Amino acid sequence: MSRHAEICRETKETKIFVKVDLDGTGKASISTRIGFFDHMLDQIARHGLIDLTVQCEGDLEVDGHHSVEDVGIALGQAIGQALGDKKGIVRYGFSYVPLDEALSRTVIDFSGRPYLSWDVDFTAPMIGALDSQLPREFFLALSTNAKMTLHIDNLKGINAHHQCESVFKSFGRALRMAASIDERSKNVIPSTKGTL
Repeated sequence: MSRHAEICRETKETKIFVKVDLDGTGKASISTRIGFFDHMLDQIARHGLIDLTVQCEGDLEVDGHHSVEDVGIALGQAIGQALGDKKGIVRYGFSYVPLDEALSRTVIDFSGRPYLSWDVDFTAPMIGALDSQLPREFFLALSTNAKMTLHIDNLKGINAHHQCESVFKSFGRALRMAASIDERSKNVIPSTKGTL
């Protein structure tokens, strides 16, 4: 079973190519021209054990908002497409990830119902060149377009870099769990409704 997808998205604000392989090894090729955001996307690939390519040309002369949000849209679409009918997946995933003093928790349900619960209070307005308001916009776009229920909580943290990196790592680990194939029910959609 092939679980990969490619998405091309072009607007007047961004031009984006995303390629994802849910059964990869964590290889990443990322270029959004927002250095810290590239680093965070690499964390998703590495800790989610997905192969991920992201190429984004955006209107950074305005700010990073369109680039970050639109990458979330395209990545969400790619994940949803790669999952197909979701037959055999574990469906639920969770992870707690510490980074020094910071601790974050992510819980995922590939429910078919888009929802983001976000409880993250960054301690700085900028993390490198990334506006600290934008990770929420990224995950909102991603959860909506992947049709996942997504809960992200930063439980503690002092350093905004540590807070954000623990969030993205915990998302990667939870994604890896939720998207993995359950060997005990390979041909079953994990829902009493028969569809997700």
